[in-house]
Amino acid sequence: MFFFIGGVQPKSRVLGEESRICPVCGRPAVRRQRTDHYLSLFFIPLFPVKKGVPYYACGRCGAVFDEDGGPAAGPGRTGQRVCRSCGRRLESDFVYCPYCGSPAG
Repeated sequence: MFFFIGGVQPKSRVLGEESRICPVCGRPAVRRQRTDHYLSLFFIPLFPVKKGVPYYACGRCGAVFDEDGGPAAGPGRTGQRVCRSCGRRLESDFVYCPYCGSPAG
């Protein structure tokens, strides 16, 4: 009996080593990225099937921005609040950060 395990899987690539300052958390962790889709065999990506659109993503808070710096509908966590002090994600109803105790604003 033979099983074939394959399919198309996404893979994010960093397109540059330069980092920008994130407008959400204020940390210099925003990098230009692109999510490409690869044909894979046994979970090993073999060759690219489709190239994605470049976007900017913060490695600290997960915010995603388009090329112009506005919010983008790409991979990652968009529309989420983050603490201004520690940069961690906050729920929408939090008044204070549960990690560092600073006011959520």
